[in-house]
Amino acid sequence: MADSPAPRRIIVAISGASGAVYGVRLLQVMREMAGIETHLVVSEAGWRNLHHELDMERASVESLADQVHDVHNVGAAIASGSFQCSGMVVAPCSMRTLAAVAHGLADNLIARAADVVLKERRRLVLMVRESPLHLVHLRNMISVTEMGGIICPPLPAFYLRPQSVSDIVDYSVARALDLLDVPHTLAPRWQGLALPEAGV
Repeated sequence: MADSPAPRRIIVAISGASGAVYGVRLLQVMREMAGIETHLVVSEAGWRNLHHELDMERASVESLADQVHDVHNVGAAIASGSFQCSGMVVAPCSMRTLAAVAHGLADNLIARAADVVLKERRRLVLMVRESPLHLVHLRNMISVTEMGGIICPPLPAFYLRPQSVSDIVDYSVARALDLLDVPHTLAPRWQGLALPEAGV
């Protein structure tokens, strides 16, 4: 009897920007998928936002992931290039985390894991959350893009006519899943508009 294939590992990081719901929703969706193993790491500010924005306690968030890693443990498995994973998403990604990734600081487990994903030429998706942006923010985004990372701000798609905040969140989560090559049916896909009839 053939062995079942190993699960695809996805690292999910939640940093201290507003928008903790994006990380939580990613975990919720992937928890229902067969063949996906999630590895969660949350910054100290991320834990504060999870409680403030969503009234979620640590235990309830951790229960959504297959494995949880302490942000201060730079010796964790996900800090090594030998840890095989399909990719990593930081949802949301604060400007502090963006800067740490852009400059290769690797000073906590989020930044270190992202650094490893980049050096191993794997997929890194940063759902950056800030507005307005100043020049250093923009330069850091360019640096990460030049290194192979993907800057994916969670922006609403009003052409899909969302009916709720949940619809808006799910659209951005769906885009992140697309970038990680994780199949889903979370949000509708644009089917295009018919050309107007002649003379209209």
